Amino acid sequence: MSAEALFTDQPARLVLVDDHELAREGLRDMLTDVVDVEIVGEAQDGKEALELCLCVQPDLVLMDLRMPRMDGLEATRAIKRKHPQTSVLVMTMHENPDYLLEALRAGAAGYILKDASQDDVISAIRRALSGESPLAPELAARLLRRLALEAARGAQAREGQQETFSSRERRAQLVQPLTPRELEVLKLVARGKTNRQIAEDFVVSVGTVKNHVEHIIDKLNVSDRTQAVVLALKLGIISFPNQ
Repeated sequence: MSAEALFTDQPARLVLVDDHELAREGLRDMLTDVVDVEIVGEAQDGKEALELCLCVQPDLVLMDLRMPRMDGLEATRAIKRKHPQTSVLVMTMHENPDYLLEALRAGAAGYILKDASQDDVISAIRRALSGESPLAPELAARLLRRLALEAARGAQAREGQQETFSSRERRAQLVQPLTPRELEVLKLVARGKTNRQIAEDFVVSVGTVKNHVEHIIDKLNVSDRTQAVVLALKLGIISFPNQ
C-alpha cells in the first residue's frame, strides 16, 4: 500500500508466513480488530509465500526466517524481485545483527521479535507501511554502517575498472534525480534518525520531512526508507557519514 494508502479507506493487505500454525494464529488474533490492516492470505513456507504474493499482491508480508523448502531470506529476495513495492518484515527470535543484516540485504524493511507485544507488532506494521523504519535507530545505523563499509570495499576493488552495466542501468532509472535536500534527508535516514529528529535538525515540520522521504522512496522505486538507504549505498548515491 505504501504511505499514501494509509490516508484512504482501504486497509493494508497483509500476508502471514510461518510454518507453525500456532504462530500464525497468534498474529491473526493480534490483528483481528485492527481496522487499517486486513490479512489476505497465509503461507507455511517461502514457496507458498511467493505463489501467494503473485496472486494477492499484498502491501506487507510478515515473514518467518526459518522455514522448510524455502527459508524467509530466500523468499524475501524472490518477493522483492517480483514485487519491489511490497514491504517485508521478518520475524525472528533474537536480534542477531548478522542475520538481520542478511535480511536487509534480501530486501526487508525491518524485523519483529516473535515475543513482541501486540502494541509493538501493530506499531512495526504501521511504521513500515508509512515509510518509517521499524528498526531501532541505533541498530539501524549499525547495520547500515556495515553495509556502507561493504559497499566501500567493493568500490575500492572495482577502482580503475569500468562501472558495471547493472549499476549504470539502475542509475539511469532515476528519471528524477534526488534534490539536494532529499540527499540531505537520506543521509540522516542512513544515520538512523526519525522523521521527527530530521525535522528538528532542519527546523521544518514532520510533514515536510515525511514528504521528502516519500519522494525519495518513489524516485528510488523501493518500498520503504530502509531499502532506500540500502540501494543508495549500493549505487554510491550516498556514503555513510563519518562518526
